[in-house]
Amino acid sequence: MNDGSMKADPSVQLPPENATGRGAHAARYILIVFFTVAPLWVTGLVFVFLLGILADVGTPLLRAAGRAMHPFSETLSGWLLDSAFQKLIAILLTLGGLYAIGMLASLVLGRKLLHWFEGMLARLPLVQTIYGGTKRFLASMRKPPVSGQRVVLISFPTPEMKALGFVTKIMRDETTGRELAAVYVPTSPNPTSGYIEIVPLEDVVQTDWTMEEAMSFVMTGGANAPDHVRYTRAPAAEDERGA
Repeated sequence: MNDGSMKADPSVQLPPENATGRGAHAARYILIVFFTVAPLWVTGLVFVFLLGILADVGTPLLRAAGRAMHPFSETLSGWLLDSAFQKLIAILLTLGGLYAIGMLASLVLGRKLLHWFEGMLARLPLVQTIYGGTKRFLASMRKPPVSGQRVVLISFPTPEMKALGFVTKIMRDETTGRELAAVYVPTSPNPTSGYIEIVPLEDVVQTDWTMEEAMSFVMTGGANAPDHVRYTRAPAAEDERGA
């Protein structure tokens, strides 16, 4: 008996209430359950994925400690070698270690140690290429570009389509003198992978999105998009005032 106590999301298109047949009745409530459970399921997957990364970082240390403690206490050694206990302690140790590194990096001594560590990495060509490139990329994303906005739209992968991108550098064509923008186009939902496109600056569509809004847009597959977006490039006079 349906007393109307279960209410569906108004944005979800469900079969009408007066639909006949058991199939339509079952489909309606299956959709209600799906749109209720799906966000919780996705959130759980992300949470489990992050916990797995943290556990993998600290687990080897706990295993070594468990083997070292075996001659002194078999009970404590058994706990340290238990997989569930390992994951719990590894997560706590990893989070504590990250917190300690963050505090240390904010102190004068920590900055000196970090500078010394980076000096060591500079002597390793391959490591320095990866570490230095990643650091420069993240640093460039924290400050506004020289011209225009950081978050832009470009025609990609076809002229009829637009993709969200981040301007990482402004260059100049040595032949024509045109300004060019190096634009990083992230993939969804994982923004750490993507494409690098070199686009004429006059073809770049400037937006007023913040980095947080853009990352939320990418990681949610566009679900957190604003109601309005500048899809076409503004007229030249207006664009110069915006820059």
